[in-house]
Amino acid sequence: MTQTVKKPFNISLLRRIFSFTRPYRSTLFTAMILGIILAVVSPLRPYLIQVAVDKYIAVKDMPGLWIVAVIYSVVLIVESAFRFWFTYRANWLGQTVVNDLRNTVFKKILFQNISFYDHTPIGTLTTRTINDIESINDVFSEGIISIIADILTIVSIIIVMLVTDWRITLVCLATFPLLILATWWFKEAVNKSFQRVRNAVAALNAFVQEHLTGMYIVQAFAAEHREMGKFNEINKEHRDANIKGIFAYSVFFPIVEIILASSMGLLVWYGASRILHYGASVGVIISFVMYLNLLFRPLRMMADKFNVLQMGMIAGERVFTVLDSEDYLANNGQRTAEKVKGEVTFSDVHFSYKPGVPVLRGVSFQLNAGKTMAVVGHTGAGKTSIISILNRLYEIEKGNILIDCHDLHEYDIYSLRSHIGIVLQDVFLFSGTIADNITLRNADIPRSKVIEVAKMLGIDEFIMRLPGGYDFNVMERGNTLSQGQRQLLSFARALLYDPAILILDEATSSVDSQSEQLIQHAIDTLIKGRTSIVIAHRLSTIRKADEIIVLDHGIITERGNHSSLIAHKGAYYELYTAVEQMKEKEVL
Repeated sequence: MTQTVKKPFNISLLRRIFSFTRPYRSTLFTAMILGIILAVVSPLRPYLIQVAVDKYIAVKDMPGLWIVAVIYSVVLIVESAFRFWFTYRANWLGQTVVNDLRNTVFKKILFQNISFYDHTPIGTLTTRTINDIESINDVFSEGIISIIADILTIVSIIIVMLVTDWRITLVCLATFPLLILATWWFKEAVNKSFQRVRNAVAALNAFVQEHLTGMYIVQAFAAEHREMGKFNEINKEHRDANIKGIFAYSVFFPIVEIILASSMGLLVWYGASRILHYGASVGVIISFVMYLNLLFRPLRMMADKFNVLQMGMIAGERVFTVLDSEDYLANNGQRTAEKVKGEVTFSDVHFSYKPGVPVLRGVSFQLNAGKTMAVVGHTGAGKTSIISILNRLYEIEKGNILIDCHDLHEYDIYSLRSHIGIVLQDVFLFSGTIADNITLRNADIPRSKVIEVAKMLGIDEFIMRLPGGYDFNVMERGNTLSQGQRQLLSFARALLYDPAILILDEATSSVDSQSEQLIQHAIDTLIKGRTSIVIAHRLSTIRKADEIIVLDHGIITERGNHSSLIAHKGAYYELYTAVEQMKEKEVL
């Protein structure tokens, strides 16, 4: 669970949050000006009531009373209009900033290094992108702007009260120390509960995200009850945190009502005494009743708004942690890969996912353009790491990788990757149609091209058997399709972009024999004229490779073609023999 350390009010953080309002400064200034106007206008209505009572009702001056009534109505309408415009503009500003900030955060996430996701839970990023950014909206709608407007209103009302009658004002405000103490307790209690709620929400998002993704494993191992117990504990923490906040609200608001009633009681007691001794008028006492109501209305919510502001800033700090992450590959290359032949050279390449735990140790090879190289080895030998560093998903520690005799770092990353096609064992399909998943929602690719590629691979027939054909909705992660069907669609996706370099990573390891035959036929067509790197457990898919390299703990131990390696009777021979024996057992 993410823990949040309480910090003093951070001006620099607030300034950074407000930096996103720069394109909308006119709206921000409008909201601030409206807040000032509301602060000035707020005491007018009680004052008009005082004037009406003392100068017109007391002497039964109906024409004058009508004039005051009209002025009062105009003030009420103007104040209501200003309050509407203030609320609307403050909330509009918050939602607009949230929109821009969420786009900025998601863009940052999209361009992060893959290693960033190796140690960052997806549910946490979901919380940062959605819940935490939504909390930043409260900084504008219920936070600093609203707080400033309320403070100005309170100061304005107190000044008018003091000018009207400072003795009555001091008596009425005698209960303020109690209000300050209650407000401080409420602020602290709610702040702690808010932090617990935020942490619990992040934990819930991470847990639900992970378990929905791995639901097949949960059910396959009959772990539903055990995982339900874990979820119940996290959910219980969320409930308890909210109940703590509810308790604070339940105590605070009745206390505020008691303090307000006490102020009213003091007003009635002292005001009546002043009236009897001709020290104050009835209109003044009535206006003070209204002043107190206007005064306590923002005071009731002030502590809550400070907590909202603080939690919005805590959320902002979490969001900015994502924005400030430097865990991404710098795209410093200037070379545009307009036409790539596909010659690949590894020269003494060293690589590790974690410092001190090497995965590749001095790997060197040269793959000529248009040729096919197969990489074999036991699990953990480093086969997949070769393709991960070839398209710069990870950075190497030492050595050089060349494409067409140019260092990998000379190329613009996105230009280079557009010439590399990858088919992985674990195929990921997005929610959407078959056509969307093949094109990756690239509107520039016509439907005719998609159909042409599907027919080339021989998968058009199975697609057309689906309800809706190419418009069939595959649902999240492609759960409505078989593993073999998902694999075939990934081949179509790779072929559609006509890559110069093709990478097949265990592309046939999870498909049935019929799909494998279909894919094998497609591979023969696909790799023709392309530089291809094939990683496979099924050695039948790599027999035709121009060169085969055998990896063992990140080191190339053997290299050659199928015939020469079989004749050598080394590691490749043992792998091949083991596979053949397994086939014989399957037949038996």
